Amino acid sequence: MTRVVIADSNHIIRCGLATIFGNYEEIELVGEAVNDASLEELVTNFEPDVVMMDFVAPGFSIDSVPKVKQLSKGLKVVAITTEQSSQTVVNALRVGVDSYIKKDCDINEIVDSVKETGKGGKFFCGQILEAVRRDAIDLHDVELGELNCEPVSLSRREMEVITMIAEGHTNNQIAEKLFLSAHTVNTHRKNIMQKLGVNNTAAIVMYAVKAQLVSPNKFLFSPQGNE
Repeated sequence: MTRVVIADSNHIIRCGLATIFGNYEEIELVGEAVNDASLEELVTNFEPDVVMMDFVAPGFSIDSVPKVKQLSKGLKVVAITTEQSSQTVVNALRVGVDSYIKKDCDINEIVDSVKETGKGGKFFCGQILEAVRRDAIDLHDVELGELNCEPVSLSRREMEVITMIAEGHTNNQIAEKLFLSAHTVNTHRKNIMQKLGVNNTAAIVMYAVKAQLVSPNKFLFSPQGNE
């Protein structure tokens, strides 16, 4: 049994999803959230397995994703939105979204996204996969394991570099803003990865968000990518 919370401010969407889930014995709907505050309350009180969330709906924000994941260990998030850019999809995954589907997906894809994500897997509907592949984005590059924010020994300069990486700046842009050479910035990046125990930029971004160095909203809808 997969316990699910629906998070969407649109009453019709919530009713539609509730009706769909009601036809499957393997899925138990434990609550419906109409904004970020009610979502956090439901997650705290009912500890669902999966939250199906429209983070761009009125009353919601992407900031809620890492927050609710901290409230309930093992919680998974399925994003369900209208059309978004492939970069928005990637950035949503970077801050903790596990699976991503569109609101005009067919019923089987909606149900499968909950079942697969509840089992610890990833699920992307055909339209999402087509969009990211069209833009030559490899979703495997942004799949992250557990990343904690235990204190590590980072210099002031390294903290500045982490923050700027999370905000979407390239090595050359960071070098220009901090009056460093690109080689020095690259060295900082490598040292940061070693200290954090990570091996890609997406994990640095996740660390910056979880450590509250930046808000996800600072870069979520930015068309600018990371190196």
